[in-house]
Formats: sequence, structure tokens, C-alpha cells
Amino acid sequence: MAGHNRWTQIKRKKAVLDSRKGKYFTKILKEITVAVRESGADPEGNARLRIAIQNAKGLNCPKDNIERAIKKGLGNEGESYVETTYEGYGPTGGVAIFVEGATDNTFRTVQDVRAAFNKYDGSLGTNGSLEFIFQRKGVFTLPAQGLEEESFTLEMIDAGAEDVEFADGYATITCAKEDFGKLQKALEKMKITPENAELQRIPNTMVKLDDEQLKKVMKLLEVLEDNDDVQKVYHNIELTESQMDMV
Repeated sequence: MAGHNRWTQIKRKKAVLDSRKGKYFTKILKEITVAVRESGADPEGNARLRIAIQNAKGLNCPKDNIERAIKKGLGNEGESYVETTYEGYGPTGGVAIFVEGATDNTFRTVQDVRAAFNKYDGSLGTNGSLEFIFQRKGVFTLPAQGLEEESFTLEMIDAGAEDVEFADGYATITCAKEDFGKLQKALEKMKITPENAELQRIPNTMVKLDDEQLKKVMKLLEVLEDNDDVQKVYHNIELTESQMDMV
């Protein structure tokens, strides 16, 4: 579940990583295969593949699995993935939900996504309906151990960062989509490997929910996240400290 509260996202990923590691592996390996088919198997010339491999390593994904995903992308056999997006609203509170998918059967995926929204009283909209709510941003997450906050922040700002936050032992850097490559090169120059680096859909406006509303929306978000064809799910919920433990 991805929202603007990046520390919630970090905590959630850490909390469920062990129990759902296989699910994360499936999604990141699919991203590697899609990246190879899109722009080739050389990470130096394929930024998307380089990021996907880096993120797979950040999850301690076995090297053999990564290599198989690359070979799968190079082969002419097997699934040919199509990237899809779906936009809609949750069952309460005006929560905006943006879904990114990669599928070998778009009919199946749209049926599954629509069924999830219908079952949990959400409403699936048309593509583009949430453009005013979400914008693409580069987000880098890395352990903060050994970093001097002030000097590191200044270096990142010089490289194009819009925001640098330190919390819970992590540093999160946010930048404009256009500056993603510059930040990546700056970190490489500093010999820093992010635990996660990706373009995310960051909401411009947030909504607050009470605990009962949150429980209703969470049911929908969890079903969407568990779908094998869904890569990422974004929302614009502003969670309280106590609600962070609920997700």
C-alpha cells in the first residue's frame, strides 16, 4: 500500500516482508522481465532494468531468480506482459486509489480489479480521472546509518532533490520525475545503494479517515495488492500514528 506518508510505507513493507516475501519477489521479477523486453538486458543502457535489479537485491532476492527473469525477458516464449493502470475511489472518505498492473491477460485483470472495487463498495473510474490528485515523483529509500543529516541533505538538494527526510533509521529522498536519473547518479558517486528506488505516484491532496472508515478501505486495498497482476497500489490516506499500526 503506497501513500504519501512514506514512513507508513516503510513500516508496512518491513512488517509484512517475511510473511509475504514470495509475493514481493513475484512482482519485482515481473518488473525485471518487462524492463528487459522494453529496452534490453544491459542495465547500463536500461535505467528501468537497473532500478528493478537494485530493488530486487534490496529485498535479498536470490541472484538465480533475477537471472531467470532477465532470460525470460530475452526469450520469445512465455508471457508477454502489458502494463495497465486503473483509477477509482474507495468505499468511504473520498479515498483515491491508483492501481498499476502488468498482465498477460488484460480482460482477466480488469475483471478482477472491477470485481474488487464492486465487492468492497468502491467505484472504478476512467483512466485520467485522478490526474489532478497524483503526480509522478522519484523516491529513494535508504538506511540512514552513517549519514550526516545536514551535509547529506545539502548534497541531495544540489543533485536535484525536492525533499529529504530522516526517520525511523531511514532517509527518504523525493525528487521530480525528470531529476530521477541525476539523483541516482549522485548516490552512485557517493557509493550509496538505496534499498528501494522508484517512480511513485504521490498524492497532492490527502484525506483523513476514522478507524472504521480505514478498515473498510483496507479490505479493498489488500485484495488489490494480493492480485498477481497488480504491481503497485497508491492511495491518498493520511494516517495517524495509531492507524499506522492498523496497516
